[in-house]
Amino acid sequence: MRGNVKRRDVLAGILGGVGFTAGNACLWHLADKHSTPAASADSGHVVLDDDPYNVMKEGLKPVQIEPETVIRATVGEATDLPDSAYVKAAQPEALKPSTAKLEGGLKPEQLDKGEPPVVDTSTDLLDKVRNFDGDFVDDVYLTEAERPTLHSLFLRFENAEKVIGHGNFNLLSFDKLFQYGRNFSQIGRFTKPEFALIDKLFFTEAENYGFFGRRVTTELTARIPVEDTVKIPRSGHFLLKGDATSQYEKLQRDIGDSIILTSGIRGNVKQMHLFVAKCLSSNYNLSRASRSLAPPGHSYHGIGDFDVGRVGWGYANFTDKFAQTDEFKRMQDLGYVRIRYTQDNRFGVRFEPWHIKVV
Repeated sequence: MRGNVKRRDVLAGILGGVGFTAGNACLWHLADKHSTPAASADSGHVVLDDDPYNVMKEGLKPVQIEPETVIRATVGEATDLPDSAYVKAAQPEALKPSTAKLEGGLKPEQLDKGEPPVVDTSTDLLDKVRNFDGDFVDDVYLTEAERPTLHSLFLRFENAEKVIGHGNFNLLSFDKLFQYGRNFSQIGRFTKPEFALIDKLFFTEAENYGFFGRRVTTELTARIPVEDTVKIPRSGHFLLKGDATSQYEKLQRDIGDSIILTSGIRGNVKQMHLFVAKCLSSNYNLSRASRSLAPPGHSYHGIGDFDVGRVGWGYANFTDKFAQTDEFKRMQDLGYVRIRYTQDNRFGVRFEPWHIKVV
């Protein structure tokens, strides 16, 4: 995997403030060392050597960016964003290991079999699963010092998705995101505190938050090859070729046109964006956020799982109400459909009747 950053040492002081580690230094260096795009002789604009998402063809022209250009949003401006903005960003979008194609992910033999490790299944854990949107005394919160950075990171992700496009953003790698940030003023260069927070959110052991799902990739810059995906009509989302696509097509044949793909393959960038937004809507409660959304690096959406919903239901598809639909009941009757996060599961995650287990 060319040009990717690999984690070489454990983030020190992971739950107390931002740690400027060797890993952080690698990230900052990565943002600066990406091949400097050549300037167009006739336009004076900076152009990207490689543009897999055809951003250039969408009519957006990159501009020459000064080294210190950043998104100029104050903490107050970010805080004043309506709750609906956070909720919108935090909503889920809507392979067997032998065929997984995530570059930089774990090898097939390293993936778990879908069962959580043996953990405490006491009333406390089940209370958190059943009351996923509540606060508990042992929950972990983002530090006060990091909260302004969380807001600026959220805005940068939002701007990047607008520039790149919703569907393509799902496949985007951090390597490419950093490159776009350098070359598009609409996104802007990532700052050192933002790199540090990205590093922390990705490499923190999720069990610290109370999330007991397995890690599916150890590399922040792991990428999903576009050529290994299929864009699903009417959904705006992609699935991995192979088992994921086959299972979705089979579901559509067996259930009919009332079922729709609401979220497919998601790279680390998209999962980070969703997790950051969920942290904001959870009042910086990282544990509460992880009860509704797998932390970055832990989402099976990165290697094959997908979400389905009832056509025309919108956000209701991502609530317990989906379990009451005819579509869900028919999925249960089919027998071959498996739900990743069942009721009273031991992962520490809310019940997700819409999340189809493929891997």
